[in-house]
Amino acid sequence: MLSAPLRATRASGVLYLHGFNSGAASPKAALMRAACGALGLPCAAPQLPHRPAAALALAERQLGRLGANPLLVGSSMGGFLVTCLAERHTLSAALVNPAVNPAALVAEWLGERFVNDYTGERFTVTAAHRRELAALTPARLHPERYLLLLGTADETLDPAEAFAAYHGARTVLHPGGDHGFSALADYLPAILAHGGHRLAPGRITATTLDDA
Repeated sequence: MLSAPLRATRASGVLYLHGFNSGAASPKAALMRAACGALGLPCAAPQLPHRPAAALALAERQLGRLGANPLLVGSSMGGFLVTCLAERHTLSAALVNPAVNPAALVAEWLGERFVNDYTGERFTVTAAHRRELAALTPARLHPERYLLLLGTADETLDPAEAFAAYHGARTVLHPGGDHGFSALADYLPAILAHGGHRLAPGRITATTLDDA
């Protein structure tokens, strides 16, 4: 496992953004809250609206509650939204299997109906989703801000696209890792190190959550 170097300025909190049609109660969100709790670090992991512009606006409001220098963490579509925030506010971020071109991705889902297993919400992907994602996409990325975690067997997104888009970022390749990145607990020390904090390896596991 690759650990990112400690930053001169430690993160004042952590904002975690879940992926498309996922939720604040997802296993990855729970792991991030547990890791932050072990360090006494403020953590926000909001339930995001399915519309991208509304999701980003909600996430941005959360930043003000996390101090002057929050670390951003996002998975899949949440990784895209985190990138938007990192570029807008010059913040460091850790991305787990991030969506690189989500406007093109949702274009394939136009008219498709979804049910969110965490909230029960039902919605249909429309052209508005694609337009909002296209408008939000940053014109330029600064790879030095990012820690990139990619599963090499991602069945939803091509890891090569993220590797190319964030070329120059510190990168962890998890052999055989799927889109859900079920090994996230093993990489929590690297993620928190990217925010200037030390978390002992193995301190937070899925068993930790089961026993909570």
